[in-house]
Amino acid sequence: MSEENNKRENDQVSDREADREASQQLENSPESPSAEEAKPARAKAEKPEAKDGEASDGGDDELAAKKKAAAEARAARAAARAKKEDNSDEEEKPKEPSPKQPVLDRLVEILNEHAGAEAIEEAYINEASRHLPTVIVKADHWPQVANVLREHSELKLHYLRNVTGVDRETHMEVIYQLINLESKQDYAMKIKTDRDQPSVPSATPIWSTANWPEREIYDLLGVDFPGHPDMRRIMMPDDWEGHPLRKDYSPADPEV
Repeated sequence: MSEENNKRENDQVSDREADREASQQLENSPESPSAEEAKPARAKAEKPEAKDGEASDGGDDELAAKKKAAAEARAARAAARAKKEDNSDEEEKPKEPSPKQPVLDRLVEILNEHAGAEAIEEAYINEASRHLPTVIVKADHWPQVANVLREHSELKLHYLRNVTGVDRETHMEVIYQLINLESKQDYAMKIKTDRDQPSVPSATPIWSTANWPEREIYDLLGVDFPGHPDMRRIMMPDDWEGHPLRKDYSPADPEV
C-alpha cells in the first residue's frame, strides 16, 4: 500500500515536471509569441485600421465640402444669368419720351413753317441739362431763325440769357440760350462753324445782350461774327497774337 502511494506521488511529480517543461518550450518557441508580445502586435495591427478609418472620414468631409462649393458656384452662376436676363428685359423696354418733347416738337414745327426745314440740322432734348430743348441751326440760316424766335407770338424769346463758344477740335460751336420770361420756357440754339475760319452771323442786331459775349468768343476762340457793330477784342490786348481758349493755342511765353 505504501509502495503504491509512493509510486502515485512520483507519477504526479513527473507529470508536473513534464507540464512545466512543455510550458517553457512553448514560451521559448519563435512560432508561438507570448501573451505580452501578442498585445503590441494586436495593437499595431489595429492602429492602421484606426488610421484608415480616420482617413476615410476625412475624405468624406473633403468630398462633401467640394460638393457644397460646387453647388454654391452653380447657384451663383444661375443668379447672375437671371439678373442679366432681367437687365436685358429692362434694356429692351422702350425709353419714355422726355416731358419736354412736345415743347421741342412745337418749336421745330414753328421754325419749319417760318424759316424752312432746311434751316435745322438737328433737334434733340438735352437730358443732362434739365431736358433742355436744343436745336442745331445752320449758320447761314441763323439770322432768319433768330428773328422767328424773338418775334413769333407763341415763342416770344425776347431775352437772350447767355452766349458761349466751344472748341470741339473738329469744329467750333456757338450756343445761344434763350428764355420766354412769361412761361419760363428756355431753349438752346447751337450753330456749328468751320474751325479754320470760324464765322457765325451776329445776333447782336436782334438781341443787344449778345454784344459783349460775341466779342469775348471772338477774342478767346477766334470766331468772327459778321454784322456785329463793334467786333474787336474785349479781354486781351489788341496786339495779342492768337486766341487763348483754342485747343491748338501755343502762347509765345509759356509763363504768361
